[in-house]
Amino acid sequence: MARRDQHRRSSARRTEVRLDTPKGMRGPFVPRFSSDNDRMGRFSEAFARGMGTPWFLVGMSLFVVVWLSYNSLAPVTAQFDPRALNFTLLTLILSLQASYAAPMILLAQNRQDDRDRVQIEQDRQRAERNLADTEYLAREVVALRLAMKDVATKDFMRSELRALLDELEHRDDENTEQAEAAAQDDITRNAREQ
Repeated sequence: MARRDQHRRSSARRTEVRLDTPKGMRGPFVPRFSSDNDRMGRFSEAFARGMGTPWFLVGMSLFVVVWLSYNSLAPVTAQFDPRALNFTLLTLILSLQASYAAPMILLAQNRQDDRDRVQIEQDRQRAERNLADTEYLAREVVALRLAMKDVATKDFMRSELRALLDELEHRDDENTEQAEAAAQDDITRNAREQ
């Protein structure tokens, strides 16, 4: 029963694909297997990172030393890669490892180059923004300096205030003299009237 339902669904999908629909709207005749490039890239970076450690070199060296020692010192009937055949199996294993390691390392380097390229572009954009901000601030400082030339300075304000104070004192003296003269006139007039 489940097979019939599955068959109906797959046949329904097949009937949905029509040749008169635009190519972008219909599915492919042959299913495509999606390759997850990011997963493979992460794997290759981890692989290259692992191969670049001192522990990998120490482990690989120990593996080769044990391999060579066993196949050199063990009885001929117990050797699986005899010295007489120049360690053919070891050579094959190391060649196979190298043939896979080189492309993985190149793939990891390509991913790193892509990241570096993106980082360089971001740094360039950041530098352009900083330059624009710096130029803007420089223009503002120049505008402030020009505006400050029109602003009254402390010495100018002091001289103006002194001039106003002198003028007020002069008026005060004149007012005092006029008040004294008016008082004197009043006294003289009062004295005449009496």
